[in-house]
Amino acid sequence: MKLYLTGTDNKYAVEQTLLTLFPGEKPEYPGGEPEGDRCEIHVAQDARHAVCTCLLVRGGVEYRGMQAADRDQMADRDSEAHYMNRIVKLAFYRAALRSGVPKPVWGCLTGVRPAKLMSAYLRAGLSARDARESFEREYYVQPARAELCLDAALYSERERKRLAARDVCLYVGIPFCPTRCAYCSFVSQSVEKSMKLVPQFLEALWGDIEATGEAVRRAGLRPVALYMGGGTPTTLSAAQLDGLCSRLEAAFDLSALREYTVEAGRPDTISRDKLEVLAGHGVRRVSVNPQTMSDGVLEAIGRRHTARDIVDALELVRGVGGFDVNMDLIAGLPTDTPAGFADTLSRVLELSPENVTVHTLAMKRGSTLTLSGGALPGAEEVGEMLAGALERLPAAGYEPYYLYRQKYMSGGFENVGWTRPGHESPYNICIMEELTSIISMGAGGSTKLVAPGKIKRFFAPKYPLEYINDAPAIRAGKERITDFYGL
Repeated sequence: MKLYLTGTDNKYAVEQTLLTLFPGEKPEYPGGEPEGDRCEIHVAQDARHAVCTCLLVRGGVEYRGMQAADRDQMADRDSEAHYMNRIVKLAFYRAALRSGVPKPVWGCLTGVRPAKLMSAYLRAGLSARDARESFEREYYVQPARAELCLDAALYSERERKRLAARDVCLYVGIPFCPTRCAYCSFVSQSVEKSMKLVPQFLEALWGDIEATGEAVRRAGLRPVALYMGGGTPTTLSAAQLDGLCSRLEAAFDLSALREYTVEAGRPDTISRDKLEVLAGHGVRRVSVNPQTMSDGVLEAIGRRHTARDIVDALELVRGVGGFDVNMDLIAGLPTDTPAGFADTLSRVLELSPENVTVHTLAMKRGSTLTLSGGALPGAEEVGEMLAGALERLPAAGYEPYYLYRQKYMSGGFENVGWTRPGHESPYNICIMEELTSIISMGAGGSTKLVAPGKIKRFFAPKYPLEYINDAPAIRAGKERITDFYGL
C-alpha cells in the first residue's frame, strides 16, 4: 500500500496497523503527490490538541477516519509517544473499517503483550470489571478477548506480588531437533545433519553457563524459574542431559526455584532414561507437544511421528512420575480443518495435561511454509478453531494465564497458555509480562534485563555453528548483567 505521512514520521504505528488490517500488503513510500489507491496520514497539533486524520483510497473510493488527543494528557515523553501512536492507529483503523475491512477481534491493538495494558488498569486501582470494560472501550477489543486478557492480567499481578527485587528467571537454548517442522524458522538443520556439532556446542555452552553463573552471583540475583527450550532439548542423550543439568547446579543456587521446565516437545526424542535423568535433577515440568493429533497434518508439517507416539510418550512421562505436563497445539496448520482441530482438542483433553497452550500459526519468514507458499486454513476457519478452544478449555477446568500475539499471525489472533489452577508456569508469565529479568544461555536465547523504568536486551546467535564460533564474546558479554545491576 502506498503511504503518505505529513506532520508525523511515525512509520512504526502506521506499518503495524497496516500489517493488522491489510496483512497481504507491504508499505511503500513513493513520495511526490498522492495518487491512486493509498493511505494518507496527516497529524496537526496546537497548544491544546493533537489531531490525526486518515484518507484511505481503495478502488478509487475515499474513506476517512480521525482521532484526537488533548495535549494536557501528554505529561512527558513516554505519554506523548503513547498518545501520538494511539491517534495514528485509530485514525487509520476507523478509515479501514469504513472501507469494509472486518473488525479484528483485538480491535485496534497491534502489540505483542495486550495483558500489560490490562494490568495497568488494575494497578491504577480499577476493579476487574471496570478494567475489562475500559479495555474494551478504549481499544475496541471483542469481549471474549478482553476476558482472556483480564484473566492473564490477574495471573500476572499475582506473580508480580510474589517476586522480590533480585529474583530472575533463567533460560537455556538447545538448537537441535530431529527434523525441521514446516512452520519453523529457528532450526537451520535437522539433527541428522548437525549432530556432529553437539559436542562442540555443549563445550561452548559449559563456558556460557559458568560465566553467567558468576555474573548472577556477583549481582546477588536469585533464580526462581529455570526453563530449557530450543529446538528440542531432549534431542540430547541422557548422558548429555545429565551433564547439562549438573553444570547448571554447579553454576547457580537453584534452591529457590519454583519452576524447572524442560521442553521434551517431540515424542520421538522422549525415553525413560532421559526422563529419569531430568526427574533426578529436580525437573518438575515437561512439554509433550503434539501440535496436532492428526497423522495427516503431522505429515504435512514434516514431523516423523504419529499421534499414537504422542500418547505413548505421555504414558512414559506419567510412568516416571513427578512432572506437570504441557501440550502445545497450533490452530491453522496446513490441511487441518475446524473439525480436525476439534478432534485434536478432544484427544488432548482426554490425556488431561496440567497445561494446554493453544497457538495460532504465525507465518515466519524463513519457514518452509512461507517459502513454499502452501495453502493454509483461512482466518474464518482459524477463528472457528480458536472459538472451540475458548469454549471447551474452561469447561474442562482450565484457566488462561498468559497470552501474547505475533506478527504474521493468521487472522490477527493470539497464543494462549491454559492451566489447571495451581499448575501455571511462572517463567511464561514473567517473560510475557516483563515482570523480571530473563537471563539466557545457549543458542537463540534473548537476555532481557528488567528494572524499574529500564529494559536492556542482548541476543545469542541463533544457529549452533555461529554460537560455537562466538563463544569467547558470549562469555565476555555476561559482564553486561553486572553492569546493568550497578556493580
